Amino acid sequence: MKCLVVQPIHADGVALLERAGIACIVPKSADMGDVAQAIGDCEAVITRNAGLDTQAIEAGHRLRVIGSHGAGTNMIDIASATARGIAVVNTPGANARSVAELVISMALALVKRTVALDHAVRQGNWDARYDAGLRELSGMTLGVVGFGQIGRAVAQISRDGFGMTVYVYSPSVSAEDVRAAGCVPVSSMAELVRQADIVSLHRPGNPGPGPLVDASVLAAMKRGAILINTARANLVDEQALAAALRSGHLSGAGVDVFSKEPPPPEHPLLGLAQVVLAPHAGGSTEEALQRTATAVAGQVLKVLEGARPDHLVNPAVWSEAAAR
Repeated sequence: MKCLVVQPIHADGVALLERAGIACIVPKSADMGDVAQAIGDCEAVITRNAGLDTQAIEAGHRLRVIGSHGAGTNMIDIASATARGIAVVNTPGANARSVAELVISMALALVKRTVALDHAVRQGNWDARYDAGLRELSGMTLGVVGFGQIGRAVAQISRDGFGMTVYVYSPSVSAEDVRAAGCVPVSSMAELVRQADIVSLHRPGNPGPGPLVDASVLAAMKRGAILINTARANLVDEQALAAALRSGHLSGAGVDVFSKEPPPPEHPLLGLAQVVLAPHAGGSTEEALQRTATAVAGQVLKVLEGARPDHLVNPAVWSEAAAR
């Protein structure tokens, strides 16, 4: 059997598949046209943020399982996979700590003005220490939107490590669960942004037709607040965020996800000094890559061996997929 690895994964994941007798092949590129050309006789696919579109799924005439390297499956055409009886699996939580630590590092970089101070020293401006406007995370209020494994990890580090008060807005999680985690539940985004000095987004996708954080939500945030988005680009109106930063209403932002990746040179956030940017690298620590690769390889092997995987995104296909 063969598994098409659309984008590179940690060697431990490849080794796990190869020990089970699965040959791992790679396409010419992660472009869906190249993927469709390479997928023909593969029983499995592992993909990262490139996803898998209808064209590629239809070209995989032997395809039994699609593995998502991470929790997100928004770039995979799940409807097409389900119509073909193809199982889609993911790896929720495998990179949670890695992403959470990026959130904290962005928060620290913004309140400590790490990038600006580094630049000042390189420019010979030692007096920057007198007017940097540095702050401490301790005593600040964090607003967490979405309370899955990443949101919970961010809340735990912030509360236990820095003594922050943590408010949580997550309609799918009970108030009792939020309180049990030592956090304060709120019933709306409006209430959360009124309270928070820093807002960190952790929803798996956009809950409505427009951005969750639009111009009106940004305007309702505290003056001088910080927004951090390591979740999904479509949660935030990027133009409105840039405007809120330029006006000084927000003091900073941390962004790891963009509507187009990589962002074009004219992207409104690229020219703003009060923004800390990352190239969709939240889950890219060595530890997280190893955990995620072995987790997705293990899920794929379970399906190919006829065992129900632990993280089946489209459970309606299981009886058909298992029978093949």
